[in-house]
Amino acid sequence: MLEKVFERILYSARWVLAPIYLGLSFAILALTIKFFQELFHVLPHIFETSEMDLVLLVLSLIDISLVGGLLVMVMFSGYENFVSQIDLKEGDQKLDWLGKLDTGSLKNKVAASIVAISSIHLLKIFMNADKIENDKLMWYVIIHLTFVLSAFAMGMLDKLTRHNH
Repeated sequence: MLEKVFERILYSARWVLAPIYLGLSFAILALTIKFFQELFHVLPHIFETSEMDLVLLVLSLIDISLVGGLLVMVMFSGYENFVSQIDLKEGDQKLDWLGKLDTGSLKNKVAASIVAISSIHLLKIFMNADKIENDKLMWYVIIHLTFVLSAFAMGMLDKLTRHNH
């Protein structure tokens, strides 16, 4: 009897995660505000803006959108994997991957997103490479390669463990 009560309480504790996933939606709102702040900041000065600055801005906007997509992925799949299934009525738009991302797939998608975000940061850094010290450039590349190797290793481990099951 005590074991059943304990298990029920433990199982119900998963709902403590629900406000965290809701909080991620506020982070998406903050990213959206920052996205348009950046865009509206440059528009009045678009004709005076150099091509390099415009490319850097576009890279920043892409970066924001990738982080937003990452948040949506973590928010929905985390909720579905750990809290409750999202029930949408027939005819509502449902994302194809909703309900199909297990924690292993999510981990690989997060790692791939981090590599993509890191790649954009590295590209922005290389566009200003003449203003950055060589040792800092080296560390940026090393950190990026660490992300790449980690994502690759996680993908390989996932493939090996799925293949063996």
